[in-house]
Amino acid sequence: MKQDITRLQERLGIQFRNQALLRQAFTHSSYVNEQKSGTHKDNERLEFLGDAVLELTISEYLYHRYPAYSEGELTKLRASIVCEPSLVGFANRLDIGLYVFLGKGEEMTGGRTRPALLADVFESFIGALYLDQGLEAVQAFLREHVFPYLPDQGRSQVSDFKTFLQEYVQQHNLGQLEYRIVDERGPAHDREFVSEVCMDQQMIGRGVGKSKKESEQQAAAAGLHKLNVTIS
Repeated sequence: MKQDITRLQERLGIQFRNQALLRQAFTHSSYVNEQKSGTHKDNERLEFLGDAVLELTISEYLYHRYPAYSEGELTKLRASIVCEPSLVGFANRLDIGLYVFLGKGEEMTGGRTRPALLADVFESFIGALYLDQGLEAVQAFLREHVFPYLPDQGRSQVSDFKTFLQEYVQQHNLGQLEYRIVDERGPAHDREFVSEVCMDQQMIGRGVGKSKKESEQQAAAAGLHKLNVTIS
């Protein structure tokens, strides 16, 4: 169920000057298609902008963080950060899925947990923040909510949530992990898998993906969020 977007602003300590811009960032095309007024705008253009802003800000961060890295090494590391599983992890930490305006059909088919949708909304939020308050506001947001969760010394842990969760559970003797596919949906050419990860028979994370592997990665990311684990 969608939550009041005002709560997200309070949680982040960010107050948009243009509230309509913030609403647009969280408006999925399925919602716009069901509205008769024609006054609503979806977030696809903001997603395009946010993607570019993320590329720039993360590139600058990595450039200064790893002065000895070559162009190829920096490019590879950046790709591991702006990939869908990583962006979904950031979105889940902020519970972004709770605030999205969805059409009824998208809502009923689990849109709030759909990885591609969550990654897109995270990018559109970055685009909206950039337009509303500028690059410095985006950098401040990333310093608090993204940079602390980036891989240390170029490790790719940020995109391998299963490995990180397994290592964390073993290190703290929390029990046994088990992944299971609980649902398969959609036509053969556009299949989606729903996975759950359980720790000692208790479900701690649920994920959706185009493959079983991707859905398990998303479940592991949700499990890390449930356990309040910081990836560093």
